[in-house]
Amino acid sequence: MFDYSKYLRLDKFPLIWCPGCGDGIVLKSLLRAIDRIGLSKDEITMVSGIGCSSRLPGYVDFNTLHTTHGRAIAFATGVKLARPDMKVIVITGDGDATAIGGNHYIHAARRNIDLTVILFNNQIYGMTGGQASPTTPVGKRAATAPFGNLEPSFNISGLAQAAGASFVARSTVHASIRLEKLIERAIRKRGFSLVEVFTPCPTAYGRRNRMGSGLDMIRDLAENSVPIEKASKMTPEQLEGKIVTGVFVDVDRPEYTEEYAKLQQRLRKNPVGVGA
Repeated sequence: MFDYSKYLRLDKFPLIWCPGCGDGIVLKSLLRAIDRIGLSKDEITMVSGIGCSSRLPGYVDFNTLHTTHGRAIAFATGVKLARPDMKVIVITGDGDATAIGGNHYIHAARRNIDLTVILFNNQIYGMTGGQASPTTPVGKRAATAPFGNLEPSFNISGLAQAAGASFVARSTVHASIRLEKLIERAIRKRGFSLVEVFTPCPTAYGRRNRMGSGLDMIRDLAENSVPIEKASKMTPEQLEGKIVTGVFVDVDRPEYTEEYAKLQQRLRKNPVGVGA
């Protein structure tokens, strides 16, 4: 049996997550992935912003930063530039990363800076009152959309892919072992890596939309998930309302901190930069 306690700050328990929330499943998959890679606690810095998912770094015994709303990737970029040897993991949510933090998300992917972003997508602002987020589906209810959301939702993985990320994958908490393996691949990848994880919020999202318990919502994720290989043979009508899972991008591109180090070396040899 896997010993999670060696990675946890047990004095910070009990967890604040609601019964039925899937965030704990993501935490366990992440810890197993880190253990499989063999990283020590001192080799990791974990950074988060604000939201239910962003409380995760407070429970783990790594170097951790709990930062301001939407700014997790910005803080993580600073850590990576100061300590390029550090494995920097960002824990964020659909609201934190793609609403107030949207530009940081896009440009970190564009720069291809070596960050691993684990993005919890529960389709709502769970911690701050149940407001609609950029991923709330059309027609679903939220505190700011009591008669149903009118806005189309972001394709979070597609956005990272279009911006230039080196690794992009999507899973759900129902497939926890597959999620663990995707997280492992993302951490090992050099460059900007994203794992988007669909996870239920039975309290802020499920109750308003009469989706049942957390277990019911996890079963719903399982029933509506389609592997990318199968999705490629389906029509847009068949894919309506489905969650396509798997690896969307796995490419090698120049990584930002490595290119920055090369620039520093050139300037040390030629401080004026002429002819460099």
